[in-house]
Amino acid sequence: MSRGPAKQFNPDQAVHDAMKVFWAKGYVGSGMNELLGAMGISRKSLYDTFGSKHGLFLCALDRYADKFIGRIVKILDADGSPLSNVREALEQFSTAKSKTPNNGCLIGVGMGQFRSDEPEVAAALRGHLQTMEDAFHRAFKRAIESGELSSKANPRDFARLLTATAQGLALRRRVDHEPAVSRSVVRATMATLEALRPADRTD
Repeated sequence: MSRGPAKQFNPDQAVHDAMKVFWAKGYVGSGMNELLGAMGISRKSLYDTFGSKHGLFLCALDRYADKFIGRIVKILDADGSPLSNVREALEQFSTAKSKTPNNGCLIGVGMGQFRSDEPEVAAALRGHLQTMEDAFHRAFKRAIESGELSSKANPRDFARLLTATAQGLALRRRVDHEPAVSRSVVRATMATLEALRPADRTD
């Protein structure tokens, strides 16, 4: 049996272009015509390749996670001071381009529009959050092992706190481009962690 004609577009590039629309406008605000225009494909090609707008959004979430959450994980897993890595990761979420619209975090945008009664999307969002939480958890475990944090600190609790803080920083950037506010949040968060440094550790 002969195969059908090859797709006349690059699906990876199409997902990347759709991701930018979803990131800026969310799932609800992204119209089909706008998505098709950004991707440069027909409605039939979208349905043949991704199944639906819903399926396309799931692909866009995965692309975003690979691109941005993957970068955060690399920062947190890097050699050197675990707490310095945590600071750098937070700064990735807090840095805003003051003269251009900022889209925040697609994971956060998705959480604002879907609930647990959308099980497939909810599971995908939870999975990406868990990936980030686990990376923070590894960093805090190493911080305890290296003496940067007190052994009384609960690394899982702090991983969840930092994941929530990072999401809050990113979402605020959608409506507030004032860098001093984000710097203040990072500064206060790191001061809280520094206060848990063991008493005999002064470096």
